[in-house]
Amino acid sequence: MSIAQRTVSKPVSLSRRALFQGRITTPDAPAVRPPWSLDEAQFLDICTTCDKCVFACEDGILKRGAGGYPEVDFQNGECTFCGACAAVCAPNAIFMHDTENTGAVLPWTLEARIGSGCLSTNGVMCRVCGDRCDMRAIRFQLAVGGIANPIIDQTSCTGCGACVRPCPVGAVEVVQIQEQVQLEEQS
Repeated sequence: MSIAQRTVSKPVSLSRRALFQGRITTPDAPAVRPPWSLDEAQFLDICTTCDKCVFACEDGILKRGAGGYPEVDFQNGECTFCGACAAVCAPNAIFMHDTENTGAVLPWTLEARIGSGCLSTNGVMCRVCGDRCDMRAIRFQLAVGGIANPIIDQTSCTGCGACVRPCPVGAVEVVQIQEQVQLEEQS
């Protein structure tokens, strides 16, 4: 087998691709779609990859992701739920809809999660994620030894991502709520 044949038949390492694209998170993690996006299968079927939502995003957090589909990148900032992405989406892959007939428009089912690399849980004074959270969903509970453990009030967290970018060690991420539940069950 020639070198060219081995190169073609060798599968692409997604973790290596993620590294070179600057993504430190696991490559198997599902992409975070714009707020008010349809479920993943419907979204991928309907989205035309026109990039109108990316250009309309006032916060600059939408980018062209894998396959040309829009993804949220919280390293660029937070979502203010302005609705500009939904307003320009002609095929309605992003559509402000009432999912529970309550009159409330739910943008997504995301919430913040703070990992074990958190400086505060490791005894270093840092509360930048709590300071950046406008909803005050992150508070710190003092523990023995001067450690302040971050606690996320899941009823207040909107998943806006304001806490992600300022974290100096990248310990904060925004995940789907059902993914959060699965992670807690595995612990």
